[in-house]
Amino acid sequence: MKTPALNEMYWLVKREFWEHRGGFLWAPVITGGVFLLLNLMGVIAGEVFGAQHGIHSLFNARIHILDHALSADEAARAGMLMDMVMYSTTFIISIVLGFVVFFYCLGALYDDRRDRSLLFWKSLPLSDSATVFSKVVAGTLLAPVIAVVCGVVTGIAMLLMYVTTLSFHGVGAWHLLAYAHPFRVVANLVGTIPLYALWALPATGWLLLCSAWARSKPFLWAAVLPIAVGMMLGWFNLMGAPVMGNNWYWSDVCGRILLSVFPGSWLGAGNYQAVSSDAVHGLDALNLGTAYSVMGRPGFWIGAVAGLALLVGTIWLRRWRDDN
Repeated sequence: MKTPALNEMYWLVKREFWEHRGGFLWAPVITGGVFLLLNLMGVIAGEVFGAQHGIHSLFNARIHILDHALSADEAARAGMLMDMVMYSTTFIISIVLGFVVFFYCLGALYDDRRDRSLLFWKSLPLSDSATVFSKVVAGTLLAPVIAVVCGVVTGIAMLLMYVTTLSFHGVGAWHLLAYAHPFRVVANLVGTIPLYALWALPATGWLLLCSAWARSKPFLWAAVLPIAVGMMLGWFNLMGAPVMGNNWYWSDVCGRILLSVFPGSWLGAGNYQAVSSDAVHGLDALNLGTAYSVMGRPGFWIGAVAGLALLVGTIWLRRWRDDN
């Protein structure tokens, strides 16, 4: 049985979904569909090109080994490559998710003031804290869940498409699928959603604060202001009067309040290079143990606390902000 507070939060989050279905639902669905269509077109083009130029005989000779027992290293490599097929769709959808959450948070409170619907919502027995918190939940929990579902469904469809294509060349589809780890991939993607909600707190707090404060053009305040501060700090450092570490500001301040809405941004550059260079060991960077190791850094929790402070400021501004 739902408590009144949970029931209120449920309907507030549902309201956010109703009002932003285009970004929360249709953006990842369309992205996954387009990505799947482009890959299907690529497979068809490859088959036609191979048939016209007689390449299939050479291709069949190179992949016949997949129909036999593989060594442990070969099996691991084949499995990781198929896992990468599933991950790749979620990576693309995650980029779209980052933009959706960025502009959703930026307009979540500003739009209510611009179209005067704020007056209606304030007439209801809803607290400002519940309203702001519902927008945080919608952006950092609901939207990622939908994106992960779309990414997993599209990834499975892509995996079946590629395996079916290989079956036309004599490779047993079920034999090949036995090397994949779909449950591990799904567990890694779902398990990082709570991590994303905490990691994105500085950005969601900052963007919602700008949305509640700006009288016009909240994007300029949210993006230009921190970038301008970084440029000023760089100018002071260039003039020989260092105020603080310029690299620290760009990565731990500006980067967190603008880019932490993008899933996976907690991975370091070294992890990204490992993923792109070695299919067997590189995907270890996407395991839950590696992902959650970022919580051991002080900067992670400093950013989370700063994000909560920004949300407190957002609630105060929504309560007292009056554009009349």
